[in-house]
Amino acid sequence: MKQAQKMQEQMMRVQEELATKTVDATAGGGMVTAVVNGKFEVVSLKIEKEVVDPEDIEMLQDLIVAAVNEGIRKAQEMSASEMSKITGGLNMNIPGLT
Repeated sequence: MKQAQKMQEQMMRVQEELATKTVDATAGGGMVTAVVNGKFEVVSLKIEKEVVDPEDIEMLQDLIVAAVNEGIRKAQEMSASEMSKITGGLNMNIPGLT
């Protein structure tokens, strides 16, 4: 039981650390960049002015969605990697942790 409690404490610590770590993801050859933290929150979004075309808003929307989705995917990978260090690679499928 102590081992489970220790693992839970370690997982909580990793979650706190992940909140401070970020990943960058780009779309459109770097025209849109999303920064996502380890809690899967978008913390910033950068759009190069060259990609802003009032005649083609749909392309900009697609690039934003692509960058954000890639950022979330990278953050999920980062989170899973950090958690596997604690769980020894066990797939625990705990919602919100992996």
